[in-house]
Amino acid sequence: MNSTLPQSRRGHLPLRVVDVIAKKRDGHELSAVEIEYFIQQYTNGEIPDYQASAWLMAALLRGMTRAETAALTNAMLLSGEVLDLSDFSAPKVDKHSTGGVGDKTSLVLAPLVAAGGVVVPMISGRGLGHTGGTLDKLESIPGFNVNLPIAEFRRVLEVCGCAMIGQTAEIAPADRKLYALRDVTATVESPYLICASIMSKKLAEGIDALVLDVKTGSGAFMKQEQDAAFLAELMVETGESMGKKVVALITNMDQPLGTHVGNSLEVIEALEVLRGRGPEDLRELCLELAGWMFYLGGAVEAQEQGRSKAKQLIRSGKALKTFREMVRLQGGDVRMVDDQSLLPRAKYTLELTVPEHDHKDGWITAIDCQAIGVASVILGGGRLKKEDSVDPSVGVVLHRKLGDTVTAGEPLCTIHYNSETQAAEAAALLMKSFQIADVAAGEKPLIHRVIGIDAATQEEHAQGGK
Repeated sequence: MNSTLPQSRRGHLPLRVVDVIAKKRDGHELSAVEIEYFIQQYTNGEIPDYQASAWLMAALLRGMTRAETAALTNAMLLSGEVLDLSDFSAPKVDKHSTGGVGDKTSLVLAPLVAAGGVVVPMISGRGLGHTGGTLDKLESIPGFNVNLPIAEFRRVLEVCGCAMIGQTAEIAPADRKLYALRDVTATVESPYLICASIMSKKLAEGIDALVLDVKTGSGAFMKQEQDAAFLAELMVETGESMGKKVVALITNMDQPLGTHVGNSLEVIEALEVLRGRGPEDLRELCLELAGWMFYLGGAVEAQEQGRSKAKQLIRSGKALKTFREMVRLQGGDVRMVDDQSLLPRAKYTLELTVPEHDHKDGWITAIDCQAIGVASVILGGGRLKKEDSVDPSVGVVLHRKLGDTVTAGEPLCTIHYNSETQAAEAAALLMKSFQIADVAAGEKPLIHRVIGIDAATQEEHAQGGK
């Protein structure tokens, strides 16, 4: 152990990790010194995973104060290098989602916003639990390198305005270690841990502004809107306290975003959106988020102008061109942009239909969105254990979504699989995921509310027809 351990503010004795765990277990507020000590020692390998797991569970069950959350975010931020992008004259803006099923907006937004003159230095994560990860999707592109060193990351930004990588050894190493541990210790859902994880690596990017997509619904970590709003306010407050412009959108995750769930399948759907096609909900959310990124970056005077700018960049082909350039610069096979047969494909497909004996004609009134994500994980599209590899080719394609009418015998979804056993388990789960009724149910809006802007701007946004 380190012979120069920090001293506790409560006395002259050096800190011990077991005392930090016990203090949080008993519901007491940790000091910034105690949190900094824990993060530093865990990052350096002085604290084993089993003790870090105990602390994470204590934080999940007991919660954290705003002061603890700020201290945790700062300690994780300062565990590594904070990028200095001040030599880039253009505004630096990023976007982050709290995780959903079928959420491939980052693949669209990075090149789309970069094509409009805003630098997008995007540092992303892998799948957590039933939700997909941006890095896993990108790695389904043959040759695409998400592990660029910082110097190469900057070079890609200089050439095409966007780059998408994972946490490097230099950037927020504490978050990189804790992120993987949370995934396998059932501690993902804590809003305080989510806030510190997201904000530490985002603030390390050297950005000027951040747009947050906070999911709520059956497929989100935050099932209830009030919980999503609490997390959004926590992150906006944390970012603003560190001098950044931050806005958070509370968005619907009661069903998958788009129709494709699975790594290479989602790359295909993202390319459709960059070509001006693709599912309406995915297109609309990408345009909305892009509008806010342009607005916070000062590229437009109003969010609605940012939406219009994004539409034009897609129509002109500039957004797709930027995506192609980013793939090339990060070592990917650019031929896949035009020939998607070069992406990983599952060996088999299985179509699931509305059972003849269970249903007459009706409407889909509910979808267990989390179960759709779990089915993709079962197929191999995510990780059941920390050390699991991911099969980029598998997943689920939905043919019907909320509010759609269905008839007995019609297809609900198609499973893309490589294992019969996994397919059978996923199919059983998927067949229970759709609720069909004789009467249509009202649909929730895609965007529930916006947090982190003044009332005048919110009013202007509402008058824009949203």
